[in-house]
Amino acid sequence: MTPKEILHHYWGYDNFRPLQEDIISAVLTGKDTLAILPTGGGKSICFQVPAMAMDGLCLVISPLIALMQDQINQLEKKEITVAGIYAGMPYATVKSTLQKAAAGEYTFLYVSPERLETRLFGEYLPYLPIKLIAVDEAHCISQWGYDFRPPYLRISNLRQELPGVPVIALTASATKPVQEDICEKLNFNKTALKFQQSFERANLSYSIFSPPAKETKLLEVLNNVQGSA
Repeated sequence: MTPKEILHHYWGYDNFRPLQEDIISAVLTGKDTLAILPTGGGKSICFQVPAMAMDGLCLVISPLIALMQDQINQLEKKEITVAGIYAGMPYATVKSTLQKAAAGEYTFLYVSPERLETRLFGEYLPYLPIKLIAVDEAHCISQWGYDFRPPYLRISNLRQELPGVPVIALTASATKPVQEDICEKLNFNKTALKFQQSFERANLSYSIFSPPAKETKLLEVLNNVQGSA
């Protein structure tokens, strides 16, 4: 199926949101890609759709179990083969999951950056049919990697083991220095592409007041503006 057919079949949408199709095309041509889309902008589709258009396994590196589990649940509802490896799982379960992944039973495998450095994962890595690496919440590389979670800085070690496998990094928030840091720490090649969507929300307005009594001004605004607040 084409990316648009995959989108319609599994997600029920007829068209992509702005930039999604461009990002997917970049991934499918093997480009390292940085995608910066606002929350709710459809970041996950930018790696999930191209992964399903390719043969093999998409390795998704995610920082939090809750985020992993949410995406895993959503994919399972669509009857897409997926698994996750995270802290607290029994050794036998982790080993079984890696065996199934090596046998080609999954389209997506979610892991934390710390899991990449375990001996067991290292043993199975050469046998995993990885075609795409997706680094979700990629700003964590720059904001957490230096002191809170150093394994984020070592994600690029995968590239030595998986030469030629493209990487897509996704985030909703990254200043220009953070963007540069992400690309550097993931060893993006010279042909890497960056896509950034505007964070402007047409349905939001911003006003700044300096009233003598904040509570009075707050009540005035709430009483005069229709709708939720």
